[in-house]
Amino acid sequence: MSPVTSAHTAPDNAPPTLGALRAAGHTHRTVKAEVRENLLARLRSGDERFPGILGFSASVLPRLERALLAGHDIVLLGERGQGKSRLIRTLTGLLDAWSPVIEGCPINDHPYAPVCSRCRRLAAETGDDLPVAWVHRSDRYGEKLCTPDTGVGDLIGDIDPVRLAEGRSLGDPESLHYGLVPRANRGVFCLNELPDLPARIQVGLFNVLEERDVQVRGFALRLPLDMLLVASANPEDYTNRGHIITPLKDRFGAEIRTHYPRELDDETALIRQEAALSGAVTVPRHLVEVVARFTRLVRGSSSVDARSGVSARFAIAGIETAAAAAERRAALIGEQRPVARVCDLPPIVETLVGKVEFEAGEEGRETEVLSHLLRRATAEAFRHTVDEATLAPLTDLFADGTKVEAGERVSAAELLSGVGSLPGLAALVTRVEPEQGSGDPTECEGYAGYAAAVLEFAMEGLYLNRRLSKEQLEDRAVYRT
Repeated sequence: MSPVTSAHTAPDNAPPTLGALRAAGHTHRTVKAEVRENLLARLRSGDERFPGILGFSASVLPRLERALLAGHDIVLLGERGQGKSRLIRTLTGLLDAWSPVIEGCPINDHPYAPVCSRCRRLAAETGDDLPVAWVHRSDRYGEKLCTPDTGVGDLIGDIDPVRLAEGRSLGDPESLHYGLVPRANRGVFCLNELPDLPARIQVGLFNVLEERDVQVRGFALRLPLDMLLVASANPEDYTNRGHIITPLKDRFGAEIRTHYPRELDDETALIRQEAALSGAVTVPRHLVEVVARFTRLVRGSSSVDARSGVSARFAIAGIETAAAAAERRAALIGEQRPVARVCDLPPIVETLVGKVEFEAGEEGRETEVLSHLLRRATAEAFRHTVDEATLAPLTDLFADGTKVEAGERVSAAELLSGVGSLPGLAALVTRVEPEQGSGDPTECEGYAGYAAAVLEFAMEGLYLNRRLSKEQLEDRAVYRT
């Protein structure tokens, strides 16, 4: 949160001194007042309050907004990968774009109300010439991942031996090296995985939350901190690593439960938003839906430990692996514009098996369980996406005894040549991938990739619904009646 390390440049007309700040009519507001007033302004205008947060609009966000308007410190409770940290980081967007601080202050004191001894002394000496620096709201955020080895010195502070060597006494406030919490003064501070913090360290946060002062090495240092404190945690009965002690839990004003996306559309939108995909590979919408359905089936499976949860990162890693498999396939067979296909999905099982906690009775069957759920997800997406009318030309083709080869060693052109001039192919592509419209697979290379992907998806769906047979060879699959 130091203005020295900020990546942003303050506005040219920003007042450089205390006197100029007063002349500009600046008003000092607390952090929670800033958040409250800016949130109200966005609610009235209809502007986005929490950018990039999906699936919480009717559940988590209204409760969070009420807590912020009430001026509460907050605990977000939820299983892993539900977006708790991501949500907390968006809170800085509710702060003022720029905020004045006393230049060089380690805890970002406001020029109107200095609290550390160094800044009070400097203000008394310089008066209206007190130098002012400006910090961007993105630099007014602090975060600590709580671990069992976290100490009071990390969070609150400790005596600085260098300053003692310079001749300062132990009781001199300026002999302190401030920890992460005081350095987050006048901003938002996040404690991730709070239950992992040892109980004796959690006790050290009591005064920060209630009295807003800190204690270091046995003597109390009155330091009225101005901050919004937010913590994230797994529900206590879902973790064996620790818990939030009751007195500390009582000092948080609001406890808000998060959840995984409840709607399939939110799940797919989250995957598209978060997945880091190479621009060289296209992942069709129907494959994203398959991975989203797969993730939801894994979460609901009796073979999976529901207490540990299945993170959103599970689905994100899955679609990234499918894209990587498509890129590898294209490099091996010489395709220039690869489009991910159903044959690129099986590799995700080996990638994701380590991200899931299984029930004890499933030991040794983990890959088999995920493979089965992936096939179920593919079948569900097929039934949801394709209707009988658009499938009729394809099923008629197989009724005539045609065999079609697909798989990772079969290019899009080879796959399409296997079905010839299928009359209903354009309608099938439009049905599965509406944004592609219609096109001639022989003339548009990009469209050919989509057409091959849709065709393979349709054949796999027919196979999983027992309407086609499939012979799996080493590097390809043969579909037939």
